Amino acid sequence: MRKWLGPALSAPVTIWLLIAFAAPLVAVVFLSLHEYSDPFGPLIQSPSLQQFIDIASDSFYYRVVFETIWLSVAVTIVSALLGYPVAYWLARMPGKYRAFAFAIVLIPLLTNVVVRSLGIILLLSPEGLINIVTGWFGIPAVKTMLFNHGAVIVALTQVFMPFMVLALYDNLQNTSPRVHEAAQSLGASPAIRFLTVDLPLSLPGLKSGMIVVFLMSSTSYVSATMLGGKKVWTTGMLVLQEAMHNLNTSLAAALALVMTVTGLLFAVLATLALNRLMTWRYGGRSRPIALPRFVEPVVNVAGPIVSWLLFAASVVLLLLPLGLVFVQSFNDVELATAAGFRGFTLRWYHEVFVSGYYTDSFIVSVKVALAALAVSLIIAVPAAFALARFPFRGRSALLAFWLLPLTLPHVALGVGMLKLLQIYVAVPAFIGLVAIHVVVILPFAITLLTASVIGLDEAQEEAAASLGANAWKRFLLVIVPGLMPGLFATSIVGFLLSFDEVTVTSFLTTARLTTLPVRLYAEASFELRPTAHALSSVLILLTIVLLAVVGRFVRLDRLYAR
Repeated sequence: MRKWLGPALSAPVTIWLLIAFAAPLVAVVFLSLHEYSDPFGPLIQSPSLQQFIDIASDSFYYRVVFETIWLSVAVTIVSALLGYPVAYWLARMPGKYRAFAFAIVLIPLLTNVVVRSLGIILLLSPEGLINIVTGWFGIPAVKTMLFNHGAVIVALTQVFMPFMVLALYDNLQNTSPRVHEAAQSLGASPAIRFLTVDLPLSLPGLKSGMIVVFLMSSTSYVSATMLGGKKVWTTGMLVLQEAMHNLNTSLAAALALVMTVTGLLFAVLATLALNRLMTWRYGGRSRPIALPRFVEPVVNVAGPIVSWLLFAASVVLLLLPLGLVFVQSFNDVELATAAGFRGFTLRWYHEVFVSGYYTDSFIVSVKVALAALAVSLIIAVPAAFALARFPFRGRSALLAFWLLPLTLPHVALGVGMLKLLQIYVAVPAFIGLVAIHVVVILPFAITLLTASVIGLDEAQEEAAASLGANAWKRFLLVIVPGLMPGLFATSIVGFLLSFDEVTVTSFLTTARLTTLPVRLYAEASFELRPTAHALSSVLILLTIVLLAVVGRFVRLDRLYAR
């Protein structure tokens, strides 16, 4: 019986991802092979490479593609430099404080990307915080920090650095303290120990973090649009423009595929390059790192200073934009992008709460998030039991498929689902939106619930069985109460992920079905009122409160446990 129970329990998640994740990606492949775009034409047509020829023959397109690649590489490098000290600090943090420290990473991670981009605007604008502080020292204001590549790199680093931190933390926390004691007993200082022990052992985490950050950066468009000011173009912006404004879904699909292939190529190159530095993982002989004698005193003096400067810069970049949005929500100005405090007012909160300025969009976001969360829990719980208790052949490959939505580009997913919903006109747009949000939630729900199932005490179930309880009674009276903390934590994290999702949602919203983050993003593209700051502050506070509640049931440092 147990041989087929694992595959049976994992079937609902697999079927859902085949329909809502794999099918849209297949649709993207078919769309990219259309000779010309026909929004209402059949999906399968005679294959043609015309869209790829158009991209290769138009200097504008391949210039944007190369520009996106180097922007993504820059964001990946900066994220690694800034994320390393934070991950190292978290891994060395005593257990009783680690959950609280993890909030530094989780609060930005679970906050809407539009809100974070607004904070970066307030930081870099001509009347922003940086120019205010430098002005105190008599340094002239720099008025060109916005709407350029540097601003986009800063914004994307702020958005994606948490993923680098989590990947590195996974690896660094597993380093045995005995390794450190051995290095210390041989006379290694903390700085030398980091270079010769921690850094090499953390290369697997660095590889994972680099791949995830590059893939996400290469297809992002929200921060690039807001911070680039249409002076910086990325492939993600082009995909959105071609699919939604020009109705050229074939070209949008081809561009999405180009970026997907580019991302996978980067993943292969990064894997090959870093694997050469990790020969011990593949049975090769490890080579001890020997630093020249003259390097050691320099590293011992400069290492701690550099690491603390990078750590401070990381924390400031992660949290300061959120604080600026909160302060700006009380600023008496007419435009959200106008920095500089003019006076205290509560009228933006009055418009949000009393005038109902965003009420309709808020209700849509809540409905979508609750529906997506309910579906995610229903299909993720059996999958968690399949992983934790019923091992079966192919389980590792299946888990890799379940986690793919974390890394493959969501813009491609949006283009594919947009076409599928045009074909299946009987499917309401709300159902399509919920289906995509379930895909976004599932990887986190599966990892959280699997950890909860592993933590269940099976002895209690055996005791209940010995007292005559059948399988349903054991499930309702023993298993469900034991899973409640994990279910509660998953519910809150899943709700926040769905509520704040904007990347793929932008492709599927309609005039009557616009979520709150998409409306904020749409307004930010034209003229954004400070009501956005008031609403963003409410969302930030809501995220902090919900994370605090989660922390009472599950340690926050285990929310990303894999």
